[in-house]
Amino acid sequence: MSTIAIAVNAAISAGAYLMTVRMIPRLRDMFIKANLFGRDLCKKDKPQVPESYGVIIGCVFLISMFLFIPIPFSFDENAATDAVTGGKPLTFPHDKFVELIAALLSICCMIFLGFADDVLDLRWRHKLLLPTIATLPLLMVYYVNYNSTTVMMPNFARALFGTSVNIGIFYYVFMGSLAVFCTNAINILAGINGLEVGQSLIIAGSVLLFNFIELSLGHQVESHQFSIHFMLPFLATSLALWKFNRYPSQVFVGDTYCYFAGMTFAVVGILGHFSKTLLLFFLPQILNFLYSTPQLFHFVPCPRHRLPKYDQKSDLLHISTTEFRLDELNSLGRLMVKVLRTLRLVSWQEHADGRIVTNNLTLINFVLVIFGPVHERVATQMLMGFQVLSTLLALFIRYPLANYFYATET
Repeated sequence: MSTIAIAVNAAISAGAYLMTVRMIPRLRDMFIKANLFGRDLCKKDKPQVPESYGVIIGCVFLISMFLFIPIPFSFDENAATDAVTGGKPLTFPHDKFVELIAALLSICCMIFLGFADDVLDLRWRHKLLLPTIATLPLLMVYYVNYNSTTVMMPNFARALFGTSVNIGIFYYVFMGSLAVFCTNAINILAGINGLEVGQSLIIAGSVLLFNFIELSLGHQVESHQFSIHFMLPFLATSLALWKFNRYPSQVFVGDTYCYFAGMTFAVVGILGHFSKTLLLFFLPQILNFLYSTPQLFHFVPCPRHRLPKYDQKSDLLHISTTEFRLDELNSLGRLMVKVLRTLRLVSWQEHADGRIVTNNLTLINFVLVIFGPVHERVATQMLMGFQVLSTLLALFIRYPLANYFYATET
């Protein structure tokens, strides 16, 4: 694949941005008429806001990629023509073509399943199952084209395990788990204006920066070009959505966008062969998941909505809380809350009757625990700033620091 393909992809992405910007406001009434709307609970007047707009972004992205399908193969050196063959391709890269189609199939499935979640309000167990199903085309293509399940060992482990270890089927379990994590991680760290799209934009920009750095170094050129082809239209359509989703939000993205974004990242991480680096860019989402674990797995009572509480008088966000008694928790639950309290990672109020009140365990609430009540716009900016700092840390780990742990590039 050539730089010409990237240039064409960038031009298509620019068109996708303009199309999305025009479509979003025009479809507002249609979504509200279809009862796809919600109330913005963090505003004084609680305005009616159309939601599930992720389906529009996903559709424009797919249209862009469908238009792009023939482009990389038209400029592929292996698909060049020759007068001897009568203008027919010398060789056609069927493996690359199948990768592209399988990636789009997985993303398309996730958009459909995400929209079904928005409409039908699926249970959490379904939210774990659906990304696994949508990842199957990717895993099948990876099995047919590569089937490489060898993992490089860091220097300190090579005395025990050697330079590399073949982990077999567990590598596919890891890749499937990566897709499940990516699609749900963005969805868990959400709920205030612009946060879902904002974090996705920064992750997409981080992936693109990493891709261009690797291209400049000449590492796995085709894999990183493949990633760029997906990230550019994703970034363009998400930028258009950000224009309407940032504070004060005119549209809500719904679970559709979170699933679409997560699967797109999983696709480029798996087929672009940089899944470990991708996880570094998800550091805030990993921390949010770990922090949320006691509630997600119901070791601690978990209300349906864990959004911060909005105070109309001050126009600020305050922590939302959950309450319990220590004797109502099992031993693991008690251990978790005691560790969090000891490390001062939660607010803690004990009442005379034995009830304990703590903040809900999300990164959004944790920001409010540390900094106190803040405006919704400021809370989003803080979390996006942390996402940017995490990208810088990820690049430091990936390049200078990795040289101390790996004798060769991984």
